[in-house]
Amino acid sequence: MFDDEDYLAAINEFTVITLQHQGSAYSDSAQFFLAECRFQRGEYLVAATEYGYLRRSFPSSPLSAEAQYKLAMSYYNLSPKPMLDQQYTKKAVDEFQSFVEYYPTHAYAADAAAKIMELNTRLAKKAYETARLYQVMEYFKSSLFYFDDVIEKYHDTQYAPLAHLGKVEVLILRKKFDEAQMALQKFYDLFPNSVLKSEADYLQKQINKRLQGDSNVSGKAGELLSPSRGQDLTQHQRESR
Repeated sequence: MFDDEDYLAAINEFTVITLQHQGSAYSDSAQFFLAECRFQRGEYLVAATEYGYLRRSFPSSPLSAEAQYKLAMSYYNLSPKPMLDQQYTKKAVDEFQSFVEYYPTHAYAADAAAKIMELNTRLAKKAYETARLYQVMEYFKSSLFYFDDVIEKYHDTQYAPLAHLGKVEVLILRKKFDEAQMALQKFYDLFPNSVLKSEADYLQKQINKRLQGDSNVSGKAGELLSPSRGQDLTQHQRESR
């Protein structure tokens, strides 16, 4: 039935085995294929529950490793676009990390590691865009919170250097120029060859002007930036209205 993709009928039969023959040599296989039926039907939340049950009930089963991977894949398939709630994305990351830790030499380990990076990038984008939105709205404390979230949790993603510069911008807007200078120096130290170096140099000039008391330097969110980042922030401002 499973091979013929008659998954509903297969679910009924696998359920009978799991309930009536719990101590048999086929119990773990029946549980695994029960989860597989749910997965193939796109019932990923139910599939995750079934894979998880196998992991807990049959930890020594030869199917345990694949069940852990497919548990993570179930949440992976539930992971939405970055602008939506990322609850399942975080669960997928946790389950993939557990898989890599328990089964580092498994054939799926490299794929699991790649998916962790993909999902962390998605989470970083979500946090970064939230920080930028708060920056446009001039909720600077909230903006700093999310920039720091990217810096601390997703330091190996493409959004980390952007978050460092965003933090510098907000600190300048809050007139915390010494802190802005330290944050900018951290960017230079961590990303000496970044393509954003010209943006950082521009912000350095802005800090220097502020420290020298230049009253002609604007204090609005979009005006202290270099032209490219100013356009980016303006886009966020339009989207937030």
